[in-house]
Amino acid sequence: MKKIALLGMPNTGKSTLFNQISGSSAKVGNWPGITVDLYSVKTLLNGQLTELIDLPGIYDLKGYSEDEKVVHTFLDKNKIDQVLFVINSTQIDRQLSLALDIIKLGIPVLIIANMMDEAKKFGLTFDFGLLEKLTGCPVVPISAKYKTGLDQLNQKILATQEKSHVFNGKISAKKIIKKTVKFPAKLNDKTTKKLDSIFLHPYLGLPIFLLIIYGIFQLVFTLSGPLQEYMATMLFYFEKNVLLQLFTDSNPIIKSFFIDGVYSGVSTVAAFVPVIVLFFFVMTIVEDSGYFSRAAFLMDKLMEKIGLDGRGFVMMLMGFGCNVPAISGTKIMRTKEMRYLTMLVIPFSLCSARLQVFLFIVSAFFASHQGALVLFFMYLLSFFSIFITAIMFKNKYKNEEPLILELPPYRFPTIKQILFRGWQEVRFFLKRATKFIVFGVIAVWALTHFPGEYEVASINTYAGQIGIFFKPIFAPIGIDSILIIALFFGFIAKEILIGALAVIFGLEGQALGQHLAEILTNGQAISFMIFTLIYTPCVASIATIKHESKNIRLALVSIVWSLALAWLMSFIFYQSYKFFI
Repeated sequence: MKKIALLGMPNTGKSTLFNQISGSSAKVGNWPGITVDLYSVKTLLNGQLTELIDLPGIYDLKGYSEDEKVVHTFLDKNKIDQVLFVINSTQIDRQLSLALDIIKLGIPVLIIANMMDEAKKFGLTFDFGLLEKLTGCPVVPISAKYKTGLDQLNQKILATQEKSHVFNGKISAKKIIKKTVKFPAKLNDKTTKKLDSIFLHPYLGLPIFLLIIYGIFQLVFTLSGPLQEYMATMLFYFEKNVLLQLFTDSNPIIKSFFIDGVYSGVSTVAAFVPVIVLFFFVMTIVEDSGYFSRAAFLMDKLMEKIGLDGRGFVMMLMGFGCNVPAISGTKIMRTKEMRYLTMLVIPFSLCSARLQVFLFIVSAFFASHQGALVLFFMYLLSFFSIFITAIMFKNKYKNEEPLILELPPYRFPTIKQILFRGWQEVRFFLKRATKFIVFGVIAVWALTHFPGEYEVASINTYAGQIGIFFKPIFAPIGIDSILIIALFFGFIAKEILIGALAVIFGLEGQALGQHLAEILTNGQAISFMIFTLIYTPCVASIATIKHESKNIRLALVSIVWSLALAWLMSFIFYQSYKFFI
């Protein structure tokens, strides 16, 4: 079986090409560092069974970052039949030198000049025949995004994978570019420069970033309302006309288990799936547009003051989808100290699981325009928690490495890309959420229904006794003793929280929201949200920190520090709320 590796600098469209060739679902994003693991898939390529490996994007074969070490070790320790070196054609002048270094290793190399659609827009022209002659390596122009040139690429792969190519090294990459690439007198990137003058403005850039984030929340709130109501109506109809009929003559305990336990918990979470779906699709457009790379660049100076850098900010932005892949992505950090510090702050990013909890509570307690402000406040608090944590630990994990970050051109992803990427995020969320939620709601049902001789969720049940035990700790922050059970299971996965509340109160959807609004004040609701935002990362995040850092102490620090900070932030807010309201 042939082994072919895809290699190139970050943001060259490597993962997009990987997906197009193999039909795989490697994550695709228009910002550096998105590929941080070795994605591998076995596929038929020109009728031959081929293992296709997507290596992390690197800037230098001799670099010292984790991803550069991974690539260097992989090429050194594995027999590779061919390297497909992917170049961003609009930045070929900066990327060809790395391709020449790969050719010198003696591995058959095929240079893929990707993003030709953008190169044409910018007015670049190429002499690929001369480029092949000077590099001693075949070159294929393509656009992976629009699937142009892929047939020619397949033919070239088959024709050249048995041949090693020799670069004599007598001519520099700079001279090769001068002979083979013609740049317009003035590069046609006026739009990019104009947008950068706004988004990267030294004073307006940060407020614009915050406005964009707020605008996303407001858009999601406005569009998701009807979708959410429709989903809730369908779930209620199914319960009334199918489940209740099915369990009419069943044992009361069995009926309660399936309807009050499993279905109530899962359906309450499911009612918010349309909101999560919409959020992911909107964020996909923003991510793939190239704007988040600008946000990382914009935030680098601020990050530097708290011991982080723009790369860390990129990982934090990834964490708003899910903390787990963002923590894994810290491999792109160039030092162990920077990786550790970034791992500590990522769990404070408001992930999609927490977002689901907040959307439910906000919709129950606040009008839509107020809800967007409350949610925006939670995101600001998320950033604040990140900054506080970084400042607290920056002297322990010092960093002096400079930031290296490519700023890609602005792009609007195709509809297919948006749907594909959005669906991958949603599928990952649903797969993970379903697994944890079912386990969580069953456990909560058992704790709130036993011993069976007492009223459900009363102080005499196991759940009630646990709540009473911890009440002295949570009372100063306004969290009711019965809600403590939901927080306990939220440690496993934050998605469980809403399902747990549904089981605890025996209500679901809108009825659950109305009940919470009756028994809790707005201050208690926000305090609960603050604690949920900051307290312990989920089990998967903790396990990932331990795995990536090989340091159990770092994982324990993450748990203890986040618990302490969560209690302190909730205490400050709730006591202030009681004093002023």
